[in-house]
Order: sequence, then structure tokens, then C-alpha cells
Amino acid sequence: MAVLALLWGSSFLWTKLALRHGLSPLQVTVLRSVLGAAVLLLLARAARQRLPRGGRTWFRLVVAALLCNTLPFFLAAQGVQTVDSGLAGVLNATTPLWSLAIGIALGTERGRRPLRLGGLLLGFAGVLLIFSPWQGSGAAASGGTFGWGALALLGAAASYAVAFAYMGRVLSDTGTEALALSAAQLSAAAGLSALALPADSGTTAGLNLQALAAVTVLGVFCTGLTFHLNYRLIATEGATSAATVGYLLPVVSTALGALVLGEPLGLRTVTGMVVVLAGVFLTRGHRERPSTGNSPAASQPVATADRPAARKAPRSLRQN
Repeated sequence: MAVLALLWGSSFLWTKLALRHGLSPLQVTVLRSVLGAAVLLLLARAARQRLPRGGRTWFRLVVAALLCNTLPFFLAAQGVQTVDSGLAGVLNATTPLWSLAIGIALGTERGRRPLRLGGLLLGFAGVLLIFSPWQGSGAAASGGTFGWGALALLGAAASYAVAFAYMGRVLSDTGTEALALSAAQLSAAAGLSALALPADSGTTAGLNLQALAAVTVLGVFCTGLTFHLNYRLIATEGATSAATVGYLLPVVSTALGALVLGEPLGLRTVTGMVVVLAGVFLTRGHRERPSTGNSPAASQPVATADRPAARKAPRSLRQN
């Protein structure tokens, strides 16, 4: 669990380092997806799991890859250009809040207990406190929190929430094992992002070994390997224990941002972070321990590279 939290929580740090040393947000998105997919394909092959077949399944995987991988990866890379990596981790942790809000809006959310609704309001109040729009330009004093970068990060979190709802409907009964389905989805994400490369304005003129090292760690360890670790954690400890890692990610990203990048932290921002995490905690509710069987029918929540799954989910990669 500690290794998982460290790898996931450091993803924004590696993204920021890759951007600082010559890669564009789209280039980071492509390389991250390619490297993560390569790791999962190798793991699936080692586990003798076959990729899904059928045009219908692959079409659904492409849509899931767009919503859950390509778009949030790109938005996150855009966001950390102007937002500190620690705060980026907290904004990414708002995904459960968006999931609950979308469920309420669509009328699909059951069990609207006052505690969960209170957590939803508390979480978004924490986001508002972090942004502090009433302070105008002064809100940027804590690392450029109010602006397009922060909105991009919130957009990434909301995209994950939409993707989870979509994947829960269309990818939960494909009959394909988790690693193979996840490898296929991330491979589709790599293809989608690569198609956009001709329109990328970024160059490789300033590229150096630090950028390549950072994006390699991001893709291999923070995207590919973390899925496998989370999968093992769910199988041995249950989804509730695995979801606990989600509360450690903002702590890790904040600590690494301050220690490695020297990012400042104001009292208002720290208070907002605590309020957001408290709201997320209240919206989680009780989670049952899943079956540890390997049948397709077994409930096996999986995760994004930026935040682990906390609710019942399809057996596919929801890769941060």
C-alpha cells in the first residue's frame, strides 16, 4: 500500500518534471499511454490473458479510453504547468465528488444519505476555499490556484467520473479478464493520443534525459505497474483497503511537491485540502469486500493511475 501510494502520488511530480525538461502535454500523454500499455500487455501475456475481440467491445474501449485516459491525462499535464503538483493531487481527488454529483443529476444515485450529501457540499466548499475567487488576482498567491490550469485539473477529475459511469454500464460484462481489458483500453488511449500529434505545437528542441527519465517513470511505474499492484491489493485485502490509498495520494503529492520542487503552501490552501479530503471521506460510505475469485463475474474494482477506485467498477483499467 505504501509503494502504491508513493507511485500514484508522485505522478504529478513526474509530469511536471517531464514538462519542464522539453516535453509538451500531448507528448507526455502519448508516451505515458504507450509505456503504460506496454507494461500491461506484458503482464497480460504473462498471465495468459487474451485481448478482447469484437468490434463492439473495441468501440466501447475507445470511448472509455478517451474519457478515462487520453482526455484526463492531457488535461492533467496542461494543469500542472501552472498549478503546484501538491494541489493538483487534491483537485484530482475530487473525482468521487463529481461521481456523486453526476449520479444525483441523472437520478441514478441511490441511498442519498444526508451524510453523503453533506460530504458532497463540504468537498466542493473546500475547492471553493482553495480557489478563493473573491480574492481576485490574489488567489494566485498559493501557486497559481485560480485559473485555467486548476480548471483543467477539475475537468480531468470530472472526466474520470463520467468515464466510470460509462464503463460501469458497458464494460462490466465483456467476459475479458482485467489485465487484458485494461491493456486493450490503454492501448486504445495510446492510439487516440498519437492521432493528435500532428496538431501538437510542441517541439523536441529542448528535450533532455531528465524529461525521458521522468516520463518513463510516469508511464512504466505510475501508470502500468500501479495497476498491477492495485489489482493485487484488491485481491488480497479487498476494495475498501485499496481505496484507502486514495486518501494518501494528495498527502504524497503535496509532500513531494514541497520537498523536491520547493512548492509553497499557504494556510488557506492547506485548509482547503483538508476540507476536500474530509468531504470525499464522507461521500465514500461503506464498501463491501469483493470476491477474490478470478471469474469475470467477480467484482474487482480497479483504478486510475491518479486515484484508485473506490466503488464497484468494471474489470478494466481506469488509468491517472
